[in-house]
Amino acid sequence: MKTHHLNCGTFRPLLGGGELVCHTLLVETEQGLVLVDTGFGTHDVREPAQTMDRLFRTAMRPALDLAETAAHQVERLGYQRSDVRHIVLTHLDLDHAGGLRDFPDATVHVLEEELAAAMNPVTRGDRGRYPAIQRSGVENWATHTASGEPWFGFEAVRSIPGLPEDILLVPLVGHTRGHTGVAVRGDDKWLLHAGDAYFFRGEVQRPPSCPWLLKTFQRAVETVPELRLSNQDRLRELVAEHADEVDVFCAHDPVELTSRASPGGSRPARA
Repeated sequence: MKTHHLNCGTFRPLLGGGELVCHTLLVETEQGLVLVDTGFGTHDVREPAQTMDRLFRTAMRPALDLAETAAHQVERLGYQRSDVRHIVLTHLDLDHAGGLRDFPDATVHVLEEELAAAMNPVTRGDRGRYPAIQRSGVENWATHTASGEPWFGFEAVRSIPGLPEDILLVPLVGHTRGHTGVAVRGDDKWLLHAGDAYFFRGEVQRPPSCPWLLKTFQRAVETVPELRLSNQDRLRELVAEHADEVDVFCAHDPVELTSRASPGGSRPARA
């Protein structure tokens, strides 16, 4: 399977400087194209006020560039949007699932706890983070339980029915109730897209490090703090002990993306 690393959304936060990206994967399989996260969609770019409140737009300053959307990058690689048959989501936050409406025929795979939190939000935080409009027109949901087999020290890892066994869900709950990593077997090692289990490359090193702004932001948007932190510990252990077998990266670190980005398939943010 050939895997493309794409940047499907750039942030330039008002505080702290620098840039953040929306690191997604496009995987070529015999079952068609598979997207791991979508980043922002064309609807978000054209009508941002429908899905993002003014505070978010002011604080995070998303670039909102049509050329960065997964839909446009799929076409730039020579495919049609309809070639994307499956979308596997780490979670349903807008910057990870904003592009769902661009691929109405795709089957959308997500942990059942995540979809339940979005469809029936209980807390004010959940109501704010899951705008219903981003899911409008999405009919082909496939939910999965956080259960399965051991994998490099992680429990409850499972393959996805209908997809190659080389694509796995690796539950990493904490940022949201149904947050998961997605593992894809590459040519020489596994690729583990850890979503928002961490935000900065130093967090999975020993000793860990993270800029104060990102650390503060993660605490502000976490749902289950103790699980988020314990999963970061497990990711650090994975990187320390199995770096030759598993390549771990998160959704928003521009350096992690730039070192892996596919030539011609993305426009990574500056490091």
